[in-house]
Amino acid sequence: MTEGEGSEVAEKREVEARPVLAGILAWVVPGLGHLYLGRRGRAALFFAVVGCAIVLGCILHGNLYHPIAGQPLTTVATLGAMGMGLPYFLLRYGAHYGGVITSIGYEYGTAFLLTAGLMNLLLVLDAWDIARGVKD
Repeated sequence: MTEGEGSEVAEKREVEARPVLAGILAWVVPGLGHLYLGRRGRAALFFAVVGCAIVLGCILHGNLYHPIAGQPLTTVATLGAMGMGLPYFLLRYGAHYGGVITSIGYEYGTAFLLTAGLMNLLLVLDAWDIARGVKD
């Protein structure tokens, strides 16, 4: 391998690492991947939308999914809720949040929390596409 080929390989790694980093950042904190890519407006909007869905879900005492043995759909729902990234883990393990099944807004709150996770997963893909140059 010549010196020129080595620099081309290094450039390829940097180009390939950028979408991965953008995707990881977008997953960890909603909007952070877009902020990393210089899309400040999108970052603020996405952070606000996902954040509002999480806050509303908690205010309504919705269920924050976690796997339950013998119920495989809870595993799928947990993966969807984990899509919100760091907020999921802060709520689940930091605040020990679990929802209140007797609350009048329980089902709506659960829908908001699950939607926040799924929405953020879509935003991860959006950041990934922008970083790859597939999308503006």
